[in-house]
Formats: sequence, C-alpha cells, structure tokens
Amino acid sequence: MQRIYEPRDLLEAEMLRGMLLAEGIDVHLNGRHLIGAVGELPVAGLLGLMVADGEADRAMQLIAAYNGAEPLPGDEPESYPGELIC
Repeated sequence: MQRIYEPRDLLEAEMLRGMLLAEGIDVHLNGRHLIGAVGELPVAGLLGLMVADGEADRAMQLIAAYNGAEPLPGDEPESYPGELIC
C-alpha cells in the first residue's frame, strides 16, 4: 500500500475516501482515530489516504482532478463569488 495524499482535515479525508470508493478503489484512511489527540500530537501528517500500489496512480489522478475542479458558471452564490457552497 502507498500513502497517496494527506488531507487537511477529517472532512476532506472522508469526502475523498468516499469518492475513491465510488470509483472502485479500495482506500484506507490512516490516523482517523488520532484526531482527538490534536494538541498533544503534531497536527501535520496525522491523516493519510492509503491505496494498493496498483491503484496509486489512478487515485492520485482522481484527487488531482477533484482539487483542480472549479464551480460551473451560475452555480456559485452571488454573495460568495468564486466559492461553491455545499
């Protein structure tokens, strides 16, 4: 297994995990249970998405496409131009 991505928080981690699972990629989230120890552990590097070696390239491409996505014109609220509110 390879660590392919370090999400910034648990919400991003679970969202990306769900996306990869929906694409048929078996993914493991390391560090989920360490979040409660923030303050006593260093914050950086606690969370990590792990996939099988053979799925690493595809998973990284999917995550890069997700991170590079932009809202479609007209889908963004007028009060927050450039941001997509979910």
